[in-house]
Amino acid sequence: MKISKWYPTYVSPAGVFFSKKKYMKIIEYIKETKGELKHVNWPTRRQTFAFTGIVIAISLILAYLLGFFDYSFAQIWQALIGY
Repeated sequence: MKISKWYPTYVSPAGVFFSKKKYMKIIEYIKETKGELKHVNWPTRRQTFAFTGIVIAISLILAYLLGFFDYSFAQIWQALIGY
């Protein structure tokens, strides 16, 4: 019978047990991610509001068009079937 190597464990705030090796990998990943986020070219506040407005406008237009076509096809279907 082979005995596996025992690693000291750490308890995360969520109560999950991690080996020291896994814990160090998670810490390294977070550090690398933080470093990469510093290289991101973030939009300005003005651009963010402009893009948000565009997304909301397009969403409203599409909602109106979908509602219009749904209503139109329902009326056509009722006229054909008579139900």
